[in-house]
Amino acid sequence: MKRRLALAAGAILLWLGAVAAWIAVGPAVSGTERAETAIVLGAAVIGETPSPVFAARLDHAVMLYREGRVARVLVTGGRSPEDSVSEAAAGAAYLQAQGVPSEAILLEDRSHTTRQNLANARAVLGQSARAPVLIVSDPLHMRRAMSMAAAEGFAASAAPTPTTRYRSLGTQAPFLAREVWFMHVFWLAGV
Repeated sequence: MKRRLALAAGAILLWLGAVAAWIAVGPAVSGTERAETAIVLGAAVIGETPSPVFAARLDHAVMLYREGRVARVLVTGGRSPEDSVSEAAAGAAYLQAQGVPSEAILLEDRSHTTRQNLANARAVLGQSARAPVLIVSDPLHMRRAMSMAAAEGFAASAAPTPTTRYRSLGTQAPFLAREVWFMHVFWLAGV
């Protein structure tokens, strides 16, 4: 009995380690991907200002736009009860301050989860949701985001931020553990 429990525990640990490594490596990215739209997955705001994590995602979208790799940027994220504006509204203002014209910015401002970000982004894009998109988020978030984008029917490529705020082991380990958990939730429950 003890041997079976030890084998089962070992198998579980091996599986979780393999999933964590798969997430950490992330999807293949050439750095030359192009699409009609960059979908920036929302993150926290502080007052009316994007948090450093969200700002890093927005900065990457600005670079994609300036390089001509996308024609427009769709910012996602609803408003938390403690915030005065939605993540999307704060993101749009940030993009405009960085020189992205308002006509190149789309907003999805009702979502509170990654799956909702993508489902609602699909609704905002309408028929143009069939065109290729780039998903912009943190590197450790990309595996789950790309899996969810595929489930929503997007022809998506990954565009992880090169300047993630999760740089130290103390910030990466909890984020990675969270992603391992939520990846399993997505696989088992689709959310």
